[in-house]
Amino acid sequence: MTKTIQEKNKDLVLEAFDTLFNKRNYAKAETFWSPNYIQHSAHISPGRDGLFALVKGLPATLRYEHSLIMAEGDYVMVHGRYSGHANHPNWVIVDIARIENGILVEHWDVIQDEATEEQSKSKAPMFGRSFPVALNRI
Repeated sequence: MTKTIQEKNKDLVLEAFDTLFNKRNYAKAETFWSPNYIQHSAHISPGRDGLFALVKGLPATLRYEHSLIMAEGDYVMVHGRYSGHANHPNWVIVDIARIENGILVEHWDVIQDEATEEQSKSKAPMFGRSFPVALNRI
């Protein structure tokens, strides 16, 4: 069965994020991000080089996992958690990527620190179905 462009784009984003954030394979990651990559995040320096520099500066313990992923046309939105920061709570992020010709060309994000059960007024976890045992603070 042939995959739709949206299914292919979702697969591409998940493989790209795993390659960069979890495997830290920068050579392979370059094949997923355009050299002319446009970065809209206020937390990341411009372009692909800015993104890779950010990741290189993060602790080796950082891990990325995704929950919900949606695609429409050339856009993919993924709800994910970045954990394993030193002295910082996990981040729960919605990453929005624009794909062009099978490569990530543009990115936006919405970032929140993950709340503990004690901090949460809703008493509903921000990611997944349960609160994390620990926020991986060192």
